[in-house]
Amino acid sequence: MTLPIDAVQYRLSGGASNLNPHASLGGVMSSQHVGVGLENLFDNVSAAELTAGDIEYRCYYVRNNDGTDTLTGATIYFYMDTPSPDTVFDMGKDPAGIGNGITTGVATTVINESTAPAGVTFSHPIDQLSGIALGNLTPGNGHAVWLRRTVTAGGTAAAWDAVKIRVEGGR
Repeated sequence: MTLPIDAVQYRLSGGASNLNPHASLGGVMSSQHVGVGLENLFDNVSAAELTAGDIEYRCYYVRNNDGTDTLTGATIYFYMDTPSPDTVFDMGKDPAGIGNGITTGVATTVINESTAPAGVTFSHPIDQLSGIALGNLTPGNGHAVWLRRTVTAGGTAAAWDAVKIRVEGGR
């Protein structure tokens, strides 16, 4: 059996009251949900970024919001990749580990969106088998995850450029 779909939450980082996805640069877990899809974590790629190329980072929390059951063996991966040949998304788990994101398991903080978080190893898992192991998420606890968006210099603009992420596990 698995937890109900709404038991897994994606929350911004950047402080308990952070509402700005662009300020989701690590630190304490926000009470704000990322929203529908993760594409709203990053801003649109500007013409200058497309010409020069760009790498940006965002941090969010995967949280077990179920009141009683543990999400066991949680893994995270991309289940839909970007359609753009000029953009690559990678992810990595924060070294802070599992916690409530407020006093324990608090993500590394970076000074700006162009600074790589220390201790995070990025990869591009595309299924549960290659997914990143987050461990057992007890009720109210979660794990910080970083996304890295790499835009190829001289690429072409895309009308829609996003990825979709899935977390799987059992109870």
